[in-house]
Amino acid sequence: MKGFTDCVFRHVFAEHFSGFDLAIAPFIASKRDCSVRRRHVRDVWPENNTRLPVVPQILSKVATDFSAMANYLYDMGYSTVNWNLGCPSPMVASKKRGSGLLPYTDRIDEFLEDSLLKMKGSLSIKIRLGWRTRAEIIKLLPVLNQYPLEEIIIHPRTGMQAYEGGVDLETFEKCLPGLTHPVVYNGDIRTLEDFHCLSRRFREIDRWMIGRGFLANPFLPYVIKAGQDDLDDKIQTLQRFHGALFSAYAGTLKGPSHLLKKMKGLWRYLSLAFEPFAKTMKKIKKSTRPEQYLDQVNRFFETEAKTSSKSLPCGHERCG
Repeated sequence: MKGFTDCVFRHVFAEHFSGFDLAIAPFIASKRDCSVRRRHVRDVWPENNTRLPVVPQILSKVATDFSAMANYLYDMGYSTVNWNLGCPSPMVASKKRGSGLLPYTDRIDEFLEDSLLKMKGSLSIKIRLGWRTRAEIIKLLPVLNQYPLEEIIIHPRTGMQAYEGGVDLETFEKCLPGLTHPVVYNGDIRTLEDFHCLSRRFREIDRWMIGRGFLANPFLPYVIKAGQDDLDDKIQTLQRFHGALFSAYAGTLKGPSHLLKKMKGLWRYLSLAFEPFAKTMKKIKKSTRPEQYLDQVNRFFETEAKTSSKSLPCGHERCG
């Protein structure tokens, strides 16, 4: 997730939690002149990704630029890259990138034909149901089937929805018979019960992606793998994770404002697991100095958080 799951976060997360087999890195935008400098791909430097396998993701609408970036990453050691056709940001979509390219089936066809001819490695795609309508993905399926793709990750919302409204499981289900590639489900897996409901409905799916759900509940990947929530000392684990992440960012980010912005961004999701403590969450998010922020967070972990039940932070059980 852009702005959240960078290499620093991924490394610290993997030191404290388990359950993920690999990570799709936040997208790297291709360059118009096909030039790639090492600093542009800092997030996927192999030396920055020693704890968790990573697949780089590229945002692009020009095949030549895309293949140049993909080949650069291949030479770095990445045999597979992911093409981002799912980003719902209006600033991205308005330039016919991300999900904004989905209405243009012919352009996607040309892009895949040109880029795959020039790429050294293999390609996966992350996609939505469309930009405006769900009919866009149905029209696109025969095109995708023409090409040798590693997998297709489908988030069952349109780009214009962003993350609002529910996921469209009916349209997702309609896509499955029309695809010859392995399909990954992505969207609104926030509890173990969510996963059970989805896996019972889509028995042919054996690949799953979690985004916002694990930011709200970092234990969720392990719980899904284990099939049960048998973890103890969750609050202590969260506190150790938070402290390690704060220290890691303090050593890499420039200035206290950047550090606070990054750490408060985490609480945008993590606070969802602590709804009874809304006043404390507000104080954490309003902190203006790193020491004030740490004081609020540590006080919370040492007092209020410890009154939470064993199941926190897991969110509310529901079936989507």
